[in-house]
Amino acid sequence: MSTPTSSEIDIWDDAILVDPYPAYAALREQAGVVHLPKNGVYVLTRYDIIRDVLGDPATFSSTTLGFNPLVNEALQGTSLASDPPTHTQLRATLSANLTPRALRGLKVVIDQKADKLVEELVDSGSFEAIDSLARAFPLEIVADLIGFSGHVKDNMMRWGQAAMQVLGPMNHRTQENFPIAGELYGWCSSVTADDLTPGSIGRGIFDAESRGDIPQGAAGHIIHQYLGAGIDTTIASIGNIVALFGRHPEQLELVRRNPELVPAALAEVLRYWAPVHIWGRTTTREVEIDGATLPAGAQLGILFGAGNRDPRHYENPDTFDVTRNPVDHLSFGYGPHGCAGQGLAKLEAHAIIESLARRVKTLEIGEELRVPGNITRSHERLHVLKVVAA
Repeated sequence: MSTPTSSEIDIWDDAILVDPYPAYAALREQAGVVHLPKNGVYVLTRYDIIRDVLGDPATFSSTTLGFNPLVNEALQGTSLASDPPTHTQLRATLSANLTPRALRGLKVVIDQKADKLVEELVDSGSFEAIDSLARAFPLEIVADLIGFSGHVKDNMMRWGQAAMQVLGPMNHRTQENFPIAGELYGWCSSVTADDLTPGSIGRGIFDAESRGDIPQGAAGHIIHQYLGAGIDTTIASIGNIVALFGRHPEQLELVRRNPELVPAALAEVLRYWAPVHIWGRTTTREVEIDGATLPAGAQLGILFGAGNRDPRHYENPDTFDVTRNPVDHLSFGYGPHGCAGQGLAKLEAHAIIESLARRVKTLEIGEELRVPGNITRSHERLHVLKVVAA
């Protein structure tokens, strides 16, 4: 065993955050685990190593999933930042309303909302895809599902974005967003069942707290996870769908001709452009990774996008191919902390892809603007200059 190799790459450099894939490739070819002294983290770069780490919460703890001490302290007691057995109990309540059976009744409503929105945008001939589609659609779905209204509904996007930004190191993005994330933390600490729409999932979480299924005070933490972990990543994924279909019209045509490819198309979008740049874990003991020894307490940075493009696992990984069907991609995580909301995210994204494939022949993409983000990699603006209806 040896000391991990190191690199002078700054994984939160603005240019890397906008286009991380050259850095991912360089780090991945260097080693499966690489120390970044500028960031104080050990990044994991290869598919099999990432999957093994995600599947071993006893050795790789989620209690410091963020990259600064303030956010890790704020997240204590949440499902995101806990390990079994606490995580198991909190996760059960979070997931209860997100199982395929629980979501089955929502599919018709989600499909109808998606098709109506896409029809209006196609009829307009051109549109800005982020505000009018990628943000508008999931915000409406989640607000109705959880039972948000009033100022909470109005603040969902800025709160969700801030909750992801503050997971980064203590750079200017984190510092600027802490006050906004603080608004979300404050509201989740004081929210009551009466603040949420009757019959909503949010009310159901408070019912679980009343029954003693989860500890007193945990309901707000769980609702925080719906807002903090699910919205920004879904927005990023829907923007990526539009951008990739615009860049690769032949792939959209394949889905148009073969609607059964819709799930495979989403899996490939998520593999090709991971919505999450980096995610944290901490070693609970001295451990060997890829022949190198890491000390106990080492901060890890999981590079999902690097693992998703690992040629050791995927053939021609830099090619976008909707027939690939990479159901084992890493963008939803893996193991006990695998994305609890992935069922809802799939319902939303499948509905958008289905409607685009049914109503659109080609999308002509104009400006694609990405801005640096500590955790989520998404478009800020995406102009569809011309839509040719099917």
